[in-house]
Amino acid sequence: MNIAIVGASGAVGQEFLRVLDEQNFPVDNLRLFGSSRSAGQTRTFRGKEYTIEELSHDSDFSGIDIAFTSAGAGVSKEYAETITRHGAVMIDNSSAFRMDSDVPLVVPEVNGADALTRPRNIIGNPNCTTIQMVVALNAIEKISHIRRVHVATYQAASGAGASAMDELREQYSQIERGEQPTVKKFAHQLAYNLIPHVDVFTDNGYTKEEMKMYNETRKIMHSDIRVSATCVRVPVLRAHSEAIWVETERPVSVEEALEAFGNSEGLVLVEENAQGKAYPMPLDAADTDPVYVGRVRKDLADDRGLSFWVVADQIKKGAALNAVQIAQYLIKNS
Repeated sequence: MNIAIVGASGAVGQEFLRVLDEQNFPVDNLRLFGSSRSAGQTRTFRGKEYTIEELSHDSDFSGIDIAFTSAGAGVSKEYAETITRHGAVMIDNSSAFRMDSDVPLVVPEVNGADALTRPRNIIGNPNCTTIQMVVALNAIEKISHIRRVHVATYQAASGAGASAMDELREQYSQIERGEQPTVKKFAHQLAYNLIPHVDVFTDNGYTKEEMKMYNETRKIMHSDIRVSATCVRVPVLRAHSEAIWVETERPVSVEEALEAFGNSEGLVLVEENAQGKAYPMPLDAADTDPVYVGRVRKDLADDRGLSFWVVADQIKKGAALNAVQIAQYLIKNS
């Protein structure tokens, strides 16, 4: 396969290179693209050094089979035609096209077949918080239709990029030195704090991040499911966590849910031990591939409700890995 990565110098772009290697993805030729700031920099992949090219409307994507793009919605919108005009499949990690009716939004474990119908040769890679949630929800949906979801997210600094992770580290160092912490990437100081504010607020009082979870979940699952989310930034470097409550059409027992989670692709069930100390945590999930689920229990406030806890690496399954898995699905099924 001839592969291009747009946004190669960013955190997700770098993760693409690692994931492609880890997954033994068949790469015959590789081209890296970035902004004028990163053009000329080099990256190493499988022992070979590659130079980042500056992305422009004159960039030639002829011969490219799959282009992974992670340079922001504005770049994706501006250069989509340049990237796809010669037949390349653009797997886009931004929010640019996710809700377009003629662009499939894909999590392979849930709706992989959607990727096979792509009128514009663009496939949307969903929001990180949505990806890990729908992998878990899909297991329950197979037992009984899910009517509604309430979710509180605990989102790592990695969701705001590599510079945000650096800022979190620096804030802790600055505070320990008695200095005023630098605040650039977040609305407030994140070190020693929680910020119930991810992305910008919309007219209904929810943030765009929270509305992504509502809209994207319905599209991916082809469902009338309703999702009410509160998204919170937490002082964790990478790996998002979610506390999820679901209401199903019929009551689903904990035993049924455990069996479903345990048998679902992409999920790892972490069951409590005798001391009740076994459960997924972001520290353990960082730099790993699966979506982890634990703390499975009946919702005491809803006879048809279940509650569980989900953790996944935001940069991997929440971004680069899911995109690569889409490409793997295309190779297997095309």
